[in-house]
Amino acid sequence: MFVIVGGAFAIGATGYTIGTGARMGPGYFPLLLGILLTVLGLFVMLKGLRKSQDGKGDKLGGVAWKPLVFVIGANLLFGVLLGGLPSIGLPSFGLIVAIYALTVVASLAGERFSLKGALILATILAITSYVAFVKLLNLQFQVWPAFITG
Repeated sequence: MFVIVGGAFAIGATGYTIGTGARMGPGYFPLLLGILLTVLGLFVMLKGLRKSQDGKGDKLGGVAWKPLVFVIGANLLFGVLLGGLPSIGLPSFGLIVAIYALTVVASLAGERFSLKGALILATILAITSYVAFVKLLNLQFQVWPAFITG
């Protein structure tokens, strides 16, 4: 994964002016970051393929499907709820609802689920996100569902 993402960043950065170390262009940092990520990925991959000293290595485990599905699903749900799907008539539900949905669904990925804990975390994340993005950075996006704000 590191090799693929790093390679994609490095290749994508070549579409911008790279510049030099003294006069960096917009593609300089993504190019270096992509190269470093690719090298790190190759190092991790080669270390993982190397046999242990005694010739016995641990078997690869199965894919953890439950966390994978819930975490990816939570992120997709966040995007859909925040932006809506106008093509099918689904309105935006706003930042606060999207954060609560993201937190509760992602919390289902763990071995133990606590609705109380998920709601406390969602409240902290919602307040922090509102203050940081809406109040401090003045970003303009819907905070509450349209049927609440009118």
